[in-house]
Amino acid sequence: MVHEDCEPSGNTAKNSIAKSIYLLLLIVVLLGTTHTSFSSSPTTLSSKTAQENTLSKDILRFNRELQIIKHEYVQPTSEHQLLQKAIQGMANGLDPHSSFLDADDLKDLQTATTGKFSGLGLEVAMEEGLLRAITPLDDSPARKAGIQSGDWILRIDNLPIQGLTLREAVKKMRGKTGTTIHLMLARKGLNKPFTLDLTREIIRIESVKGRLLAPHFAYIRISSFQENTRKELDKLMHQLQHKETTPLKGMILDLRNNPGGLLTGASDVANAFLNPNKMQFNRLIVYTHGQTPEANMKIVAKSNNQIYQAPLIVLINQGSASGAEIVAGALQDNKRAIILGTKSFGKGSVQTVIPLDNTSALKLTTAFYYTPSGRSIQASGILPDITLDKLKVNTLDEDPTDRLYLHESELKGHLKNEKNDKIIPKTIFDMPATIESNELVKNDYQLFEAFNLLKGMVVLQETPMKN
Repeated sequence: MVHEDCEPSGNTAKNSIAKSIYLLLLIVVLLGTTHTSFSSSPTTLSSKTAQENTLSKDILRFNRELQIIKHEYVQPTSEHQLLQKAIQGMANGLDPHSSFLDADDLKDLQTATTGKFSGLGLEVAMEEGLLRAITPLDDSPARKAGIQSGDWILRIDNLPIQGLTLREAVKKMRGKTGTTIHLMLARKGLNKPFTLDLTREIIRIESVKGRLLAPHFAYIRISSFQENTRKELDKLMHQLQHKETTPLKGMILDLRNNPGGLLTGASDVANAFLNPNKMQFNRLIVYTHGQTPEANMKIVAKSNNQIYQAPLIVLINQGSASGAEIVAGALQDNKRAIILGTKSFGKGSVQTVIPLDNTSALKLTTAFYYTPSGRSIQASGILPDITLDKLKVNTLDEDPTDRLYLHESELKGHLKNEKNDKIIPKTIFDMPATIESNELVKNDYQLFEAFNLLKGMVVLQETPMKN
């Protein structure tokens, strides 16, 4: 049923008229701030007048919609509720990363950046009305359940996602620690959706982990960039180096499934591997560009801030986003590291939290960021120097149909090497086939190949050049 004019009656009508007059006065004030000086050209004035007329019509239309919904919607709805939804919709409609934050959202944001919160440990974004998994955090219920970057969440506790806002969907996934949530997901390559039951947990993010893969070779895993990530990295590097009698020869920096975090945290980590005196592009790590002067920043490497200068390989995948892409891009542009894995997520925008009052704020996309060479990562991602998909390698026991490779020593009547017993290998490839290395090739083929490549880089570096 369509109403051409829906005017409320009696006192309600008087109140509505009063509010409309107030809004009209507000429009006059708003429009008054947009006027240019009298020296403006006629063309400029004409353009400004057209913009003001459009703004005036939009605000009148908004006020009319507000009054109609308030008085004719099937359920009673207060103006406060409607204005809150309007505020939320104005931000959410900009892009997948901008949003209005109430007091609870601000608290969640603070705990997420400091490293402890309750939930599934899943970074998500809303795309075309569906919820997409960006990154499952390390040791989280989402990671343990097998959720992968790129999975689509179709239902939460049998409630369809379509029609919900990102804010509403995220709140549905939150809950008390120990409670169960039922998810229906879709994954590229699978013919039909599948379901998972997850138990909510307290998520404690240990942003930096590491170990020695072998003597002189370090593995560092950074799962997100928080306030203290650089301090944790420095501490871990000191611990690993303390186990060695000589400096580390090679390192693998794992940024797979790292959704990003604080811009300053990411740039500080990049600085740990960059020597300003050997950098290109005027020592740039990253720069940003937006509408306001505050959004235009250049972050450069600090002197005497590098803690590691030997060969470096960086692992990335489709779950590496934002801050992880800043680090990978800076190291790649400056020829400091080899990037190995698959193309990263492609989130090349910066979000700023702008307070609206004491209890709410606006998380707004204020700039795009660029790598030192001027590349925009937005929707493009970081392309690895060596592309290597995630693979599953079976042992002979798991797949007995695999044929064995034939060696000279297995041939009947082969000639023996009489000096064999006297050969003393001197290369770093002469390492024992430990259980860890066997497990590495089965459980993380990308890391296994990165380790092999890193050892080769060190051999080449240490091999003297012959004239």
